[in-house]
Amino acid sequence: MSTTTHPKFAVLHTVESFKDPRPSIKKRISDGRALRKQVSISEQGIYTPPKNRIDPVTILEKQAKSRIQALIPIRYTRMLQSPFAFFRGGAAIMAQDLANQPTTNITVQLCGDMHVSNFGLFGTAEHRMVFGINDFDETLPGSWEWDLKRLVSSAVVACESIGGDKELCKKLVFRISSEYQKRIAQYAQMPYLELAQQFIGERDIRKHFSKDHQKKLDEYLRETKGQGNIQFLQSLTTLVGKNRKIINKPPLIEHFKKKNDGVSLLSLIDKALINYSSTLLADRQALFERYSLKDFARKVVGVGSVGTNCMVLYFEGDSEKDPLFLQYKEAQESVLTPYLGKSIFRDMGRRVVAGQRLLQGAPDIFLNYGAMQYDIDNTQGFYLRQLRDMKGGIAIGTGGVSLKNFPDYAKLFGWALALGHARSGDAAMIAGYCGQSEEFNEAMYAFARSYAKQNQADYEFFCKAVKNKKLPVASKKEAF
Repeated sequence: MSTTTHPKFAVLHTVESFKDPRPSIKKRISDGRALRKQVSISEQGIYTPPKNRIDPVTILEKQAKSRIQALIPIRYTRMLQSPFAFFRGGAAIMAQDLANQPTTNITVQLCGDMHVSNFGLFGTAEHRMVFGINDFDETLPGSWEWDLKRLVSSAVVACESIGGDKELCKKLVFRISSEYQKRIAQYAQMPYLELAQQFIGERDIRKHFSKDHQKKLDEYLRETKGQGNIQFLQSLTTLVGKNRKIINKPPLIEHFKKKNDGVSLLSLIDKALINYSSTLLADRQALFERYSLKDFARKVVGVGSVGTNCMVLYFEGDSEKDPLFLQYKEAQESVLTPYLGKSIFRDMGRRVVAGQRLLQGAPDIFLNYGAMQYDIDNTQGFYLRQLRDMKGGIAIGTGGVSLKNFPDYAKLFGWALALGHARSGDAAMIAGYCGQSEEFNEAMYAFARSYAKQNQADYEFFCKAVKNKKLPVASKKEAF
């Protein structure tokens, strides 16, 4: 009895190119190391401002044109509080500066607004507590240095803002960059499936904290674990007759007018939620459709996001004992777009969601995008995620990160960024370029010190514009 082989499969078995065409890990590490001849590590430490640098006020005013005008004074007041608050709101300002620096052009998915307050704890789909990057509004593909340089610069600016000295600033940058080096080298050798399953868990976090700081860490972990929908129900809503409604706290939390140019806003949101739900995975779509929208209100959040349309949506299951709070965030073009080009995604909400999934690995089960169509010519891209479900951000100097425990957190920052970059880019080439020497850490510190001075000059320019009434500001009571 004879057998025959289907000709299509016979060809597959004889083609030599069936072998993996990609260079080996060793070759990619070598290629990364070779890039130092084109852009030396010492060059990475030099900050060179653009020749025709656009001043920070002009950039902020341009951003404001596409935002809700009534909220712009709140944004400026929040940025006015310190050089670090200004840095947080100034991603677009630094983007033009990063575009002027030498680069290896090793592409990863950039966070786009990397800074020390852009990390935190969150729960995975299995409600496992992990640490990672937590804001992706500016995400776009680009060279890895952009994120790392913004992160180490933020560490110096934040440290100085809460009274840290040069010695501590240097320690923070060295801890971030050396941990980045260490982890990116580790991930370069890791099988892809294993890398996809890597997270910075609670046990990993504890290892990075000294015994003196464990008590403060325990408080942070305990508080974050308690941030669920039930707990949020009590603080955000109140009974109005027989129904629960979101509490008005204008101008930071307030309900919209009933009509938007003659169109019911509720009907627009209903259509937007149908659009959002249509692209959810089947199991999550079935879960989401069990909930009914009960109320919604605008909620001003963050610093850089202020002025974009952000809402909190309150849903219930069978009763108020089963609440669900989702955060609606308008997604505009990334501040990196003028320098790195447009996203492959036409929908900006999809851009944000795709970037978050690449960098974070285990995002909120309700994370997804959609579009709110006001009319034929006016469509607003957005994304939704749970507002509070085992989420805890990093606050600098206000009961969170202090001068004492900042170095403990710094290693986690470098680790989380390396993990995000390894998930989305070529860790082997980055590892080859970075190496393991202190020369890289020295270069990152030199850049961070120089850029902190640039940020200080920009902050003073911004303060002068406020003082001269060129920029409108709100009172502190209104802004916080």
